[in-house]
Amino acid sequence: MTDRLAIALAQLNPTTGAIDQNIDRIRAARAEASARGADLMVCAAMGVSGQPVEQLALKPFFLDAVEQAVRDFAGETADGGPGVLVGAPWRVDGQVCNAVLMLDGGRVATIRTKHVLADGSPFDERHLFAAGPVPGPVNFRGVRLGVMIAEDMATADVAEALDECGAEILVVAGGDAVDLDTQDRRINRAVARVAETGLPLLYVNQVGGHDELVFDGSSFVLGADRALRIHAPAFRESLAVARWERGDDDGWICHEGEMSGPPSGLAATYHALMLGLRDHVRKSRRNGVLVGLTDGVDSALTAALAVDALGPDRVHCILLPSPDTGREALEDGGEVAELLGCKIDEIAIAPALRAADAMLAPAFAGRDPDKADDDLRGSLRGAVLLALAEKFDALALSSANRTDVAVGRSMLHGDLWGGFAVLKDVYRTTVVALAAWRNRNLPDDAKGPAGRVVPERVITDTAASGWRTGRDMGWVLPPGDLLDDILRCLLDQELTVAEILDRDHDPVAVEQVWRSVVQAECQRRQLPPGVRISGRSFGTGCRLPVVNGFMSIL
Repeated sequence: MTDRLAIALAQLNPTTGAIDQNIDRIRAARAEASARGADLMVCAAMGVSGQPVEQLALKPFFLDAVEQAVRDFAGETADGGPGVLVGAPWRVDGQVCNAVLMLDGGRVATIRTKHVLADGSPFDERHLFAAGPVPGPVNFRGVRLGVMIAEDMATADVAEALDECGAEILVVAGGDAVDLDTQDRRINRAVARVAETGLPLLYVNQVGGHDELVFDGSSFVLGADRALRIHAPAFRESLAVARWERGDDDGWICHEGEMSGPPSGLAATYHALMLGLRDHVRKSRRNGVLVGLTDGVDSALTAALAVDALGPDRVHCILLPSPDTGREALEDGGEVAELLGCKIDEIAIAPALRAADAMLAPAFAGRDPDKADDDLRGSLRGAVLLALAEKFDALALSSANRTDVAVGRSMLHGDLWGGFAVLKDVYRTTVVALAAWRNRNLPDDAKGPAGRVVPERVITDTAASGWRTGRDMGWVLPPGDLLDDILRCLLDQELTVAEILDRDHDPVAVEQVWRSVVQAECQRRQLPPGVRISGRSFGTGCRLPVVNGFMSIL
């Protein structure tokens, strides 16, 4: 009987679809785990394919490539080194499953499939995978491991079944994307499973940005007493080794190891945005990013995040003044670039605007200037940024925030234009708070300068301006803090009208905000991808009909 076991928690950053590259990452981690005396290395769910895998899971040729790569790598475990528990989409009895595979002794020794499938945003696995049976323990070199995959840990059923079948240590191949509204849910679920079974638990999460999702890592080990024994760093790759010893009562004890406290609050939000942007640019193999600077805090924070994620040499700021752009706006934009140390160019759109005005003059004759004229300026700016992005193989960043997107204050081909919208899930109040936070803090792994990076005038002018609460769609929207609270009530918390009004909101304002949200759905359908940090991100997480006659909620 084995009395000691060393398990490495491989917190890796795969790229969806890059099977060989992901296997190379796992191979390198296994070599490190071997050097550190590990008997087994555990990877997160879908570590071979990356996730979200979407409908790649339905393509036979993709599944063939995954299987071939896994079987080839399994052959390497004949060297007597650590076994490897890896996640991948896998065909079992003619059905595609979300599976984990125990690779040991030169072969795929054991397969376990996910029993509890995610339903809805962000993974919607029920349309991709078949649910597996309630799993039994995996026997690894004389130790019975109760292996679960992600949502298998969400309810008591799977863990209790594993306990009843003789599991000694619960091992979870996780795959939790960042949801800052419920960031304690993962650890709370793990504590509940330990309390129910009396078994220690090891959880491995992946890390990195993948399309709109960001995975934060933060892998951990809980003892049978529910005490935290190991906590891996958040938002970066790591390999932690958990060293186990069989106790006098035949239960397993994990010795304390690495303990890295995760960031919280604004720090966690900033790290998630920075990592999501960095990986989107890196994994899409772009040279850098373009940021269209204005005098607003949104574009300033977007530029700061880009410099922190990529470094100043890969961020190109562009000022695109029109004839009515004030000198102060140009000065603010120039100061942002100077503080960040990145390149900035000024390209006036006046010639293009004059040409467009002349071209449209016969059609617009007799009509007063309105929103169409403003949108034309935004579209011209977007067209210039698009041309520059294509020319330099860069990614153009949208500065649209969640508040403006929600109520339709973003221009369809202006703010909503671009290759990636890093702030699309961030309310405007939080944008301002993040800018002020970044001026006081230099995040870990940031490539930008310490100290002030967003001019104070940009932040204070935004707060003093009432958040651009001028007339929208024929009515006046409430000030920024009230507007964001109403939007959270309507979009995130699903409160009743009575509950919203109990928060001292004006009924007329609530009605007007709802109407704005309804009318802006068509714009939201054309949003570029962007970092998701909540469970109700626009897209699959928050979606209304485009044609919607339900305009009144009072």
